[in-house]
Parts: sequence; structure tokens; C-alpha cells
Amino acid sequence: MKNSLRCSAAFSLVELTLALGIAAFCLIAVLGLVPVAALTNRNATSQTAATNIIASVIADMRATTSSTSPQYNITFGTAKTLYFDGAGQFTTSLGANSRYRVRVTFPSSPLGLSYADVNATWPAPVDPVTTTPSGTVEIFAAFDRN
Repeated sequence: MKNSLRCSAAFSLVELTLALGIAAFCLIAVLGLVPVAALTNRNATSQTAATNIIASVIADMRATTSSTSPQYNITFGTAKTLYFDGAGQFTTSLGANSRYRVRVTFPSSPLGLSYADVNATWPAPVDPVTTTPSGTVEIFAAFDRN
């Protein structure tokens, strides 16, 4: 009868050490993914902002009734480079706060149609012709100018 009372349910030191080792291994694996998640989040945020900027540029070009767009002063048929900061404010020259470079070009098209190739890259100081940028978004838009 005394032996049955001495046997109690508990964890041994070996079991506790194994459990702590497994927990530490899992925690290290999860903490190793934090930088990857932060980078993915930053890239997704930049891509969304660039897409919104391109949508704004195309909307401005679609709203144009003359040959030059009212907001961004884009003349149809003439390539133009714009620079945007993180808040979406634009300039025509590279500044200290410039985050996105938007290049608008006009490929040749049949009569009556205008096409625009709008390409946003970031960071803005990186010239995509000579260096690969961190990210890029490109949209090809058609405009009926009749």
C-alpha cells in the first residue's frame, strides 16, 4: 500500500528538458521568419502605393480633353518622368523625398488611338535603365482620342 501512494503523476527532468528544447527550437524558427515577413510587408506596401500612383496618372490622362493632362501636365505623344514622395505628391525633378519614379512613354499606335506605357519604379534615385530597382509596376493603357 505504501508503494502505490509514493507513485505520483509528475514530469521528470528529462521530459521537462525535451519540452523546453522543442519550444526553443520552434520559437527560434518563428523569430527567424519575422525579418522575411517585415520585408514582404514593405514590398507589398510599396507595390500598392505605386499601383495607386499609376492609377492616378492614367485617370488624369483619361480625363484630358486637350493634348495635355491637367494635373500632371503630360502631353500625349511626349515621354515624361515624374517623381512621387511617400504621400503621393509629385514633382518633375528628383528630390530628397522622392520615393517613386514614374515614366510615361507613348509607343507608336494606329490612327485615332493613343497608347501609354506607364512604369513606376522605386527607389526613385535608381535609374531603371542602368540599375535594377527594388520594385517596379507597369501598366499599358489605351486612350480613344477621337
